[in-house]
Amino acid sequence: MAQAPRNTSVPAAAPPDPPARGERSPGVKLVIAVLIAVALMVPLLMVYGLLWDRQQQAETAQASIGQGWGGQQTIAGPVIVIPYRATETQTVTENGRDVTRSVNMIRNLYLSPQSNKAEVTIKPEKRKKAIYETVVYESQIAGSAEFVLPADIARYGVTRDALMLDRAEVRLGVSDARGLVDGNSLSIDGKPLALQPGKGLLSTGNSGTFAFVDWSAAAPMKIDYRVGVRGLGDFKLIPRGVDTRWTVKSSWPNPSFGGDFLPAKRNVTGSGFTATYAIPNLALGQAQVLTGDLSPPVSTNYGGRGYAESVPVEVAADTAVEASGGTAKAVAISLIEPVDLYSQVDRSIKYGFLFIGFTFVAFLMFDIIAGARVAAAEYLLTGVALVLFFVLLLAFAEVIGFTPAYLLASAAIIGLLAAYSAAVLKSWKRARFLAAMLIGLYALLYVLLNLEAYSLLIGSVLMFFALAGVMYMTRNIDWGGLGKKEEAIAA
Repeated sequence: MAQAPRNTSVPAAAPPDPPARGERSPGVKLVIAVLIAVALMVPLLMVYGLLWDRQQQAETAQASIGQGWGGQQTIAGPVIVIPYRATETQTVTENGRDVTRSVNMIRNLYLSPQSNKAEVTIKPEKRKKAIYETVVYESQIAGSAEFVLPADIARYGVTRDALMLDRAEVRLGVSDARGLVDGNSLSIDGKPLALQPGKGLLSTGNSGTFAFVDWSAAAPMKIDYRVGVRGLGDFKLIPRGVDTRWTVKSSWPNPSFGGDFLPAKRNVTGSGFTATYAIPNLALGQAQVLTGDLSPPVSTNYGGRGYAESVPVEVAADTAVEASGGTAKAVAISLIEPVDLYSQVDRSIKYGFLFIGFTFVAFLMFDIIAGARVAAAEYLLTGVALVLFFVLLLAFAEVIGFTPAYLLASAAIIGLLAAYSAAVLKSWKRARFLAAMLIGLYALLYVLLNLEAYSLLIGSVLMFFALAGVMYMTRNIDWGGLGKKEEAIAA
């Protein structure tokens, strides 16, 4: 029986599997990651708004403490104010004609001391309202000033006969008189004088205290004074006189010195500070005798933080006319907190894009190199978690302080993202790598926050090496295709 012929034909090879449906090229994945990272800048800006709002609430709480304690304090004087008679020529229009007449007026002469020496003691105290805390102080100023009526007083446009020496006043300027405490005193050559409210100096908003003195003899005069004042924020002293010397002491270990003059000597330790000022009138650029008072010093945020300003005092129109003596200069001392949590959180938010960028780069590398698919929603959820870190940092820092809050918030976010990335990347090994990277980033950020002067240098060098690493790992990636570049095969 004949056998059927055997089929010896070779079956055709099966066609290659088509690419997975919906698979994106590396370039498209990169664009999606970048777009999501850019979109996350919006919640980062919202965190900035939240930070600003919380800082405003803190300053409002500090201002409410100052309402019953005292605001920023500026101390000036002592200065002797001597009324004098002056004749002024005025031209007025009467019945359509210009009429010139002489008017007798009483103006003030401001005499600064020949020398002014004072010992200033600042006692700090922390006060809280709700979760907000601020530093207030009580200062005690004990000093002596020597006054001499210049023999050449006529050079200043005032004759000796025009001076009303029996109506002289000794004025001390205190910008916020609410802060004055008990025990203030003033004596001339050992004889105590009664202090009166008001009539300070223009440089302190005409707020302060004064005493009447009969200086008819015009003999050299020594004034001993003691002033106690409570305040909040900056403590400023306005030098007046031929020679001004102050010694300022406090138990606060973190002072900030600013203003127009810095201490000639300073000693800052963990138990407090001592600062010595020596200011001659040549440095002040002011004459000892002025026919107009000095206007307030230029407002400057010496301490770096804004505090509630002192209660404004309206200046009378006639007093404003007299303000021809120039602008007062001041020294400022701030009892600052060693760590301002709001400024620290503010600086940390500025590095938020680094966390989002590095984390997204790690996800992208696992996606296009290791084959772990990362969806757009997973990028978005990861980015939201990274932004949430700064909200947690701000919330915890207001209660437990910046460093503990930083540790707690970073540990929470690292743990959350490690567990989530293990599911997304399908590997606990990859998740541990991502967690290690985040630990390094958070540790680096903390170092940058404490090395403010070198933060830009360290950050830029880090970005350079990170970019170099990404460029090296992706050198064989076909960004327009679906995989690595195929190597050329020799014919």
